[in-house]
Amino acid sequence: MAHVYAGTIAFLLGVLALQQRATLPHPSWALLIPFLLPWMLRRGRWRLPATALTGFLWAALYGAWLLYPGLDPALEGRDLALTGCVTGIPERRERSVRFVLRDLRRAGAAGATTLPKRIRLSWYHTRQAVHAGDCWQLTVRLKRPHGYRNPGGFDYEGWLFRRGVRATGYVRPDPGNHRSGRHWTLDRMRATLAARIDAALGARPLAGVIRALAVGDRQGISREQWSILSATGTSHLVAISGLHIGLVAGLAFFLVGRLWAWPGSTVRYCAAPRVAALGALAAALVYALLAGLSLPTRRALIMVAVAMGSLWRSRTLAPGRSLCLALLVVLVAEPTAVCSAGFWLSFGAVAVILYGASGRLRGTRSRLAWAGLQLRVGVGLLPLLVIGAFPVGLLAPLANLVAVPWVGFVVVPLTLTGSALLGLSPALGTTLLRWAEQALEGLWPVLTWLAQIPGGHWILASPPAWTWGLAVLGTALLLAPRGWPGRWLGAVYLLPLLSGGVPAPEPGAVRFTLLDVGQGLAVVVRTHRHALVFDTGPRLGPGFDTGAAVVVPYLRSQGVGRVDRLVVSHGDNDHIGGVASLLEQIPVTDILSSVPERIPAAAGRCRRGQHWEWDGVAFEVLHPGAGHRFRGNNASCVLRVSNGAGALLITGDIEAPAERALVNEAARALRAEWMTVPHHGSRTSSTRRFLKAVRPGHALIPVGYRNRFRLPNRAVVARYRAVGIALLDSVREGAITVDLDAHRGSRWAAYRRQEQHYWHWRPADPLPPGPGAAAGRVPKRLRNQ
Repeated sequence: MAHVYAGTIAFLLGVLALQQRATLPHPSWALLIPFLLPWMLRRGRWRLPATALTGFLWAALYGAWLLYPGLDPALEGRDLALTGCVTGIPERRERSVRFVLRDLRRAGAAGATTLPKRIRLSWYHTRQAVHAGDCWQLTVRLKRPHGYRNPGGFDYEGWLFRRGVRATGYVRPDPGNHRSGRHWTLDRMRATLAARIDAALGARPLAGVIRALAVGDRQGISREQWSILSATGTSHLVAISGLHIGLVAGLAFFLVGRLWAWPGSTVRYCAAPRVAALGALAAALVYALLAGLSLPTRRALIMVAVAMGSLWRSRTLAPGRSLCLALLVVLVAEPTAVCSAGFWLSFGAVAVILYGASGRLRGTRSRLAWAGLQLRVGVGLLPLLVIGAFPVGLLAPLANLVAVPWVGFVVVPLTLTGSALLGLSPALGTTLLRWAEQALEGLWPVLTWLAQIPGGHWILASPPAWTWGLAVLGTALLLAPRGWPGRWLGAVYLLPLLSGGVPAPEPGAVRFTLLDVGQGLAVVVRTHRHALVFDTGPRLGPGFDTGAAVVVPYLRSQGVGRVDRLVVSHGDNDHIGGVASLLEQIPVTDILSSVPERIPAAAGRCRRGQHWEWDGVAFEVLHPGAGHRFRGNNASCVLRVSNGAGALLITGDIEAPAERALVNEAARALRAEWMTVPHHGSRTSSTRRFLKAVRPGHALIPVGYRNRFRLPNRAVVARYRAVGIALLDSVREGAITVDLDAHRGSRWAAYRRQEQHYWHWRPADPLPPGPGAAAGRVPKRLRNQ
């Protein structure tokens, strides 16, 4: 058994090593795999290195297959007439519909054009009904995958890559846009069933959850419902994965086995356990198909297939060996699965259950066995939850103690049976679906109450990598049998993980981070014991803003649990859009703004002359002045932050008139080594006189990828370069962190450079860093950001 475990871990480590690379090795290296296979099957000192190298090369080959062909940069931003077919269930929003197109061809183009295998499109303000399986001819504008890159943030580029999507874009208004065909695909059948479920349940409050449990489509789950599920650690219950597939397979195994053994005479043709295994596998396959064969369901299906295969062969396969075999099959089928949190949580949960059930923690009374299992899973998954920045729910074991059996044995069977009967007996199917929804309504007050208990769930800071191994050792000790030597040390080994996070600046030092929020502005300034947020980026729709998607995750990843002061420069959406989400999720002590009436909380008005000091760092508001008549962009709050190592100037969206006023009235205070480029590099700002007054060494441009304003303006960029100012922008660098420390000097680090993987976007024309100290050097204390 030991060699099975060692071989599996070696293959896993090889796959993991590949996913950490910034570039892929040449695909020709995969030709070594056939020569490595014999070494993998031998016992000897070369077996494990050969296994790890095979995993590395196989993952490289798979990554190259997903990555290519990509979108030719020359095609970005151009009108393209394409034909393709819709795959997956389209996402419908208030003003748009979003869908994935595959089988792409260039319409009316002379010669062959290499196109990505899949693209993701948004179609705004359309009356056209887009359905799964439809084939369309559309005029589109595309761009390479590009997402926000911030510490603690969601890796949108990686998410697209794992789904084979190599370009995103939108549909252009064109009379030639038309449906060219229709296919009855699995996704179309899922969408039809989802529509029938919607019709059966109407506007019932938890209809979206029932739809998610039936076909894996979670569009109908509201933001408030997600927050309750997340706070109670029960969000896995509405994402069809190992739990659901396993429950369905288990129920099918029991029912088919009973029915086959009932007549008695049929058993002699084939043993009941073998037939039950086939029935369980068939039921799991059908449910996985209903869920669209998503990545989690494919992993779960593989695990069920391994278990049922051993039963069919009438061989007793040790649970640990079954887990290793399932893990190997998943790694071979989808090496990129290791990049998703679901992979680690699903296999981790099974491993914890097996570890806890194999003769350990005995003496528990049978009526408490289920509670003990939930507690063991909660403790065992704690390191993965902290590393993945998931909520750590102190009450999650209690919530799952109630919710898992209720959803698994009541809601899911009613949902699946009702869904299956909708086509045969709509009245009976509707009744069962309504019972399922009512059963959920009975559970929901319990989850809501648990979610509202103060301190019931935490989101801890991102821990340093060196704490991960200690945490695994600690959980293994805590779950060891009673009487195991040093078992109490498990809690000690967990402490570094739970107290993780990026160390705060030393007293007198300041850390400034320009977050990547696309076409907008969001800045976080930290001193030794205080934190300030300047603007929060845009709100891009009813369910998305960068306050919730970028600013809050960043603060939590750094261990910042409270914002001492929020400054909102002015009322434009790209600066104020995320304020409401920030105020909902993070306590804020004080607020300043040029538009306090637009803030959904008590706020003061920013005025020149306001100043304060935190931990030896000085903050001063330079604009707007008292009695000013500026409005809009020119009324933006301007903040200067300084210490013994230098100064930072945060300029908001000021334009030439405000710059002129600052130079005339506060010229001496403007000097700064670092500044944000006013108004995202618009030609209305960054006058020569203003740049001469500030005289920065570096200027940071907060700007969005291929933004419709075409910022930064080329003339403005040339103006900065002409006077020797180094330019850095959030498109190419992601989040940019600047440390000003009197002892260590001025250092900056770019997150896109630090966390570059082979699937991430790379600029074709990077702005050179230009003159200035420490360009690209990453201080050790910033490497875990």
